[in-house]
Amino acid sequence: MAPHKTVTINGRRYDAVTGLPIEEVQVTAPDKTPIKKPKPAPAPKKAPATERGTTNAAVAHGATVQRSQTLARRATKKPAAPQKPVLKRNTPGRHMDIARSASVSKFASHPDTKPVADPITKAVTAPVPKAISKQAPKPAAKPDKPARVHPVAQRALVRAETKKASTPAKAVTAKEVKDAEIAKALAAPKAPAPKREKKDRKTLRRVIIVAAAALVLAIIAFAAWRLIPNISVSVAAAQAGIEATYPEYTPDGYSLSQPVTFGDGEVSLKFTSNSNDNYYTIDQTRSSWDSSAVLDNVVTPAAGADYTTTKERGLTIYTYESSAAWVNGGILYEIDSKAPLSGDQIRKIATSL
Repeated sequence: MAPHKTVTINGRRYDAVTGLPIEEVQVTAPDKTPIKKPKPAPAPKKAPATERGTTNAAVAHGATVQRSQTLARRATKKPAAPQKPVLKRNTPGRHMDIARSASVSKFASHPDTKPVADPITKAVTAPVPKAISKQAPKPAAKPDKPARVHPVAQRALVRAETKKASTPAKAVTAKEVKDAEIAKALAAPKAPAPKREKKDRKTLRRVIIVAAAALVLAIIAFAAWRLIPNISVSVAAAQAGIEATYPEYTPDGYSLSQPVTFGDGEVSLKFTSNSNDNYYTIDQTRSSWDSSAVLDNVVTPAAGADYTTTKERGLTIYTYESSAAWVNGGILYEIDSKAPLSGDQIRKIATSL
């Protein structure tokens, strides 16, 4: 094969050995404008020749050998320009106007679709500086139209609300009310336990109240014990028609025996011993006698000449054995004793009436 053998296909020359197209060098007329002459480049090294005198294709076009894709065909197809890749763009979905139910409180937002930029335009357009891109305002999102409730759905909702409102409430039974109150009482928090200090104060207050009441009762009892004999004698004297009195002095161990006996113009007081059967009586009788009449009519017949005369506080008291007699204010007083009373005790009784 002759060196540099070429094959012409569809007006284009190809190397018969490598199958690569051969570029044609066009000779252009030199420009007459003065141009600075560049420095001469070093001459390229000649490719080493093969044994047949031809240039090695691997050295001229690189180490990679590409197989022919057209020479093995009977009919070659005209090379076509490279076509642009078809990019599938996402079309925004259609929004459907559907009535939103009142029972649903949250709805999913519509998916955001991002337009795909044209690769050719993207490659051609100049890059925007960062400062300008930061200052550029973002386009405002266009709000969706509010959903409209369908008339049929609206009427159904109105009917449901009317039916729910017209339904009568269920009557509550007494057992349910009782159970609810019991559950409420059990669920209520228990009152905190009272403090010890408050409890002690309440106890002390109660003790004071009880002690005061007992003291009042004791005073009332003592007063009654002191006043009841006087009251009894006063009642008997009023019924007898005389001014009888109760003695202020009473020997120790003796007390008035109830009831007080009385008659027409006469009152008798009996004092008994608290430990034995001893007693003494005081008789008070209406009388017009004087001391001499008492001596002649009472003392001398009972004791003869064995008596003792005592004058004290304007009174003449005749004492004999364990008895005594005297007169004062129209009343004759006589003491008849069945107890071992001394003369001094009889004198104190007489002066206390």
